[in-house]
Amino acid sequence: MRKKLLAALAITIATTLSAAGCGGSGTAGGGNTIKVVYWQHLDQNDKKQQKFLGSMKQSFEKAHPGKKVEIVPVTASENDYYTKIQLMMRSPSTAPDLVYEDTALINSDITSGYLKPIDEYVAKWSEWGKFAKAAKAAVSSPTDGKTYAVPDDTDTRGIWYNQELLKKAGIKTPWQPKTWQDILDVARTVKKKLPGVTPMNLYTGQAGGEQSTMQGFEMLLYGTDAAGDSLYDAESKKWITGSQGFKDALKFVHTVYGEDLGLSRSTALGANAGTEVGTKLLPENKLAINIDGSWMANNWLKTGPRPWPEWTKTMASAAMPTQHGQAPGKVSMSGGWAWSIPSKAKNPDLAWKFMKSIKNKAHSTQWNIIESTTAVRTDVAVDPKYLNATPTNKFFTGLVKYTHFRPALPKYPQVSNAITKAMESVTTGQSSVDEAAKTYDQELATAVGSDSTAKGN
Repeated sequence: MRKKLLAALAITIATTLSAAGCGGSGTAGGGNTIKVVYWQHLDQNDKKQQKFLGSMKQSFEKAHPGKKVEIVPVTASENDYYTKIQLMMRSPSTAPDLVYEDTALINSDITSGYLKPIDEYVAKWSEWGKFAKAAKAAVSSPTDGKTYAVPDDTDTRGIWYNQELLKKAGIKTPWQPKTWQDILDVARTVKKKLPGVTPMNLYTGQAGGEQSTMQGFEMLLYGTDAAGDSLYDAESKKWITGSQGFKDALKFVHTVYGEDLGLSRSTALGANAGTEVGTKLLPENKLAINIDGSWMANNWLKTGPRPWPEWTKTMASAAMPTQHGQAPGKVSMSGGWAWSIPSKAKNPDLAWKFMKSIKNKAHSTQWNIIESTTAVRTDVAVDPKYLNATPTNKFFTGLVKYTHFRPALPKYPQVSNAITKAMESVTTGQSSVDEAAKTYDQELATAVGSDSTAKGN
């Protein structure tokens, strides 16, 4: 059945690309044309990247007469986008020349042979030295040490809260919770005093994909007492099973949904939860607390899908606390996206020239401002235009010192999927915390091999 579904999806992708004029004929994307694929969010009102890439296409074609850039959006949920671009990259007839990728998937795609190393290009690029070391590490293979992408942006995560709603509930602002218990106590107060308001959002479930894993689970997991070895131990190169930290994180998820402190289960477990939160619940003053990413404000800018001028006075930010307030007291997660050249790209040299253009200093600054993301270029990170573009840029940039990165390993996507299954099972009440943790351990061993796991604290 899975083979049939993948085959059908591959046909759909090829048809889509052909209809877009990007071809599955084997002749498109020749020496004068490149095909650039990116993720178009399911929210069709979010056209920021489409407009940005469109302007980059125009300026590049003007500077390179006779060259053409074909921009191909792939509209899908995050998990489906991952599947679709991997299917595209398998065949020379559908492979893009440039593809937008979550950095968590890069090593999986390297192992699958989908990506071309770009060391020969970056070695001759004077601006490569302007990219932060951590950002470069996220696009490099731990196996061969080669570079496979140019970082596009990064991010941090924290807590967004509605100051007006918390004040109505009797909570003093500015608010900075010191423990998980503080968050739950405020959510319970909101539920009691503000009927009709959803106390908090914690992303969960399989449909949310990495949104659930990073914003919903790992923000908890990496703040537990066992955070040092809670997901993967780099020293022993083992994935961790049976850790108390994992169970504590699942317990928090169970508490939020067991006490009806979060979104309705139908919304929380749907693929559009992020859109619902950013473009409806928050701007309509129907959600008090949201554990989410630094990019949230781009929903409310003039160029965003839901312009909301009042957000600067209504919304405020706080750092996610560690479980019991233990050192360092705060926790964040960072990910990010990057541009890669597939190994089967027809025109990698022209793709590289376009990549250099969109990632130069001026265009990187422009994109980080448009998307409200954390800069990966050190010169952009200190640029006043970037720092002052959005009121929260300084705050979320300041969380970098507390941040953690996902294990950049080929098996991570499978591990992430197992995490979302565990989350969903406790969200729906189908499993207890202990049962969900045990099932996760079993699925983890299947995914990475039992010899690659170790018992946690």
